[in-house]
Formats: sequence, C-alpha cells, structure tokens
Amino acid sequence: MKHITVLLEAPARDVADLAQVLADRGVNIEDIDVEESEQTGVANLTVDHYDVALQALRDAGFRAVSEDALVIRLKDEPGALAKVAVRFKAAGIGIRSMHILGRAGSAALVTIVCERPEEAKQLVRDLLVSGV
Repeated sequence: MKHITVLLEAPARDVADLAQVLADRGVNIEDIDVEESEQTGVANLTVDHYDVALQALRDAGFRAVSEDALVIRLKDEPGALAKVAVRFKAAGIGIRSMHILGRAGSAALVTIVCERPEEAKQLVRDLLVSGV
C-alpha cells in the first residue's frame, strides 16, 4: 500500500484545498491524519487512486511525497500495537508512522511506514495483509 505525506503551509486552509483537489480528480480519501505544529502541518493519507492523487496534489502546488506502507491486521485489544512496536524496536527498524485504518469486529487494520520495509515485512509476516 502506498502512503502519501503532504506538507501543509496553512493547515486550516490547506486541508480543504487538498480534499477539493482530490475530489475534482475523482480520488477517494480512504484515510487521513492531519497534524499541525505552529504555522505548518502534515497530512498523511491513503487513497483509492494513488498515482492520480499524487499527480493532482503536485499539479496543485502541494509538496507531496510517497512511501510504501505495510498493512497488518491486529486483534483490537490493549497492548496489540505495543507488541508490534516492540518487534520493530528489537529488530532495530525505525517506525516513521503508524495509523489505524479502521476496526471491524475484534480486528484492526494498521498501516506502518518504516525503515527497511522488506526486512520489516518478514518481521510481521504473521500479521501482514499487504505490503511493499
């Protein structure tokens, strides 16, 4: 799964513009997380048409980059994310971002963007839904 990160220079305004740019190109936002710090922000998102979204954002002047993300399925219970994070720590693989995509019943789908993705894929192969 591809993960898009967008730098937002004015988060309050840019989130609306970002969403409109994608809507105008027929791209559905599947997951978005926006964080603001002082005058700037960052939006992390997944979409249904990755290539179209990335080009649309760049055409509109957004600074957008992409990374490969692993998608894992976890039991939706306290400590499940911690166990996965400990695996990464023990293997010396840094986690750049981790997002809960959604929950269904007793399971949660989580995306992880990390260092050394091929090695990380093997680390979580028992939980892997899709990956690099």
